[in-house]
Amino acid sequence: MGKITVSNLGKAYKTYPSKLARLKEWLIPFNQPRHQLHWVLQNINFEIKSGEAVGIIGINGAGKSTLLKMLTGTTQPTTGSIEITGRVAALLELGMGFHPDFTGRQNAIMAGQLLGYSPEEIHQLMPEIEAFAGIDDYLDQPVRVYSSGMQMRLAFSVATATRPDVLIVDEALSVGDTFFQHKSFDRIRQFQKQGTTLLIVSHDKAAIQAICGRAIFLSAGKIAMEGEPEAVMDYYNAMLGGDAQQKVSITQTKLENGRVTTKSGSNMAYISDIAIVNHKLERIEFIEVGSVVSLKVEVSAKVDIPKLVVGYLIKNRFGQEMFGTNTALKECNVNNVSPDELITYDFEFPMNLGVGNYSISIALTNSETHLEENFEWRDLALVFEVVNSNHGHFAGSVWLDPSIKIQRQTN
Repeated sequence: MGKITVSNLGKAYKTYPSKLARLKEWLIPFNQPRHQLHWVLQNINFEIKSGEAVGIIGINGAGKSTLLKMLTGTTQPTTGSIEITGRVAALLELGMGFHPDFTGRQNAIMAGQLLGYSPEEIHQLMPEIEAFAGIDDYLDQPVRVYSSGMQMRLAFSVATATRPDVLIVDEALSVGDTFFQHKSFDRIRQFQKQGTTLLIVSHDKAAIQAICGRAIFLSAGKIAMEGEPEAVMDYYNAMLGGDAQQKVSITQTKLENGRVTTKSGSNMAYISDIAIVNHKLERIEFIEVGSVVSLKVEVSAKVDIPKLVVGYLIKNRFGQEMFGTNTALKECNVNNVSPDELITYDFEFPMNLGVGNYSISIALTNSETHLEENFEWRDLALVFEVVNSNHGHFAGSVWLDPSIKIQRQTN
C-alpha cells in the first residue's frame, strides 16, 4: 500500500552576482561562498495515508512543479526528507521521456521498462495500453507527429496499465479531449476505491473537489493552508482577488456544521442582509424542487462607488459550482452608489436543482470578476435544502423534467 511522508522539505538554488563569482567559487572551493540561496520551497510538511486522495493548488511559481520533481526523484531536496512506500506512477510533463523519432509503441515499451515492467509484462499489457490510449494506427508512427493530447493519452495509458500504489498526476490531464478526460478520471476513481494513494496537482477546482478529500494550498514556496477542499479552494479564490493597494482582508470562520466560510474584500461595499424568500416574502431554508424563489441581497457602501456589480454562485455540498451569474453579465449594474443608500437586489429564478444541500456565495465587485476590485466575497453566505414532495423520483443534480413522445410502427 502506498504512503507519502514529507518532512521539513526545502529546495534552494544557488544564485551568483556574476559568472566570475561562480568561477571563483569553483576554483577556490574552501574560500567564503560567493553565492546566495534562492529558496523555492521551505518547511513543507505533510503526510498522505494509504488510499487517501490529496490535491495541491497554487499559482504559477508557487513551487508545485519543484515539489513533484522531488517526490518523483528527478530533483533532490536541499533540506528535509521524502518517504514513499509502494510502486509509484507519475504523470508530470506530457511525453516526458518519449523519443520523438521512435514510434508510440517503442516509447511505450521503454516507458514501461522505466516503470519496472519486464519485457514479458509489457508484451502482455500492450493490448490494454493500445485499447485505452485509443490512438489507433498512430501507435506505430513516430511520436513527433503526435498532438499533445495523443502524447497524454499514451503516457497515461502506460503509467496506469496496472494499478500503482501511488499515483501522482500533474496538469497533464487538462490537455486532450473531453471524452478521454472523463475516461482518465474514471480510472483514477477506480484506483482510489482499490486503495491507490493519489496526489493530484490541478487548477481544475471541480476535479480537486470531486476526487480529493484534502487539499494543500502552496503560496510563495510554503503551505498557506491545508484542509477540506472547499475551504482551501475558497481561500485560494480569495487570495487571487487580493491586492496590496486594496487592503483586502481574508477571514475564515468555522460554522456549527463543521464547514468553513471564507470572507474577503476591502469592505468598501458590504452585504447587510441576504435571504431566500418565497412568493409570500417569507424567509425559507427548505425549497421544493422547481418552485420559484427570490434571492434577496441588501448592499450598503462606505464610500462613493462608481460601479457596483453583484453576483451569486450556487454550489452543492461538495463545493462544486452549479450555477452563477452577476449583474454585469445580465447588464443591470448600479452606478454611482453613495454611502447613504441601501440597495436591495432581487434575483428571481425557479429552483430547478435536484434534492440535496446547497450553499450560495455572494460577490460585490466593480467588474465581471473579483480580480480587479473585490469589495466583498462571501462563501457559504447562505445554506439551503432542496426537497422533493410534489414530483416523481428522479436522479441527478438538476431538475430537467421532460415531456415524452413515443411512436410505434409495424413493418
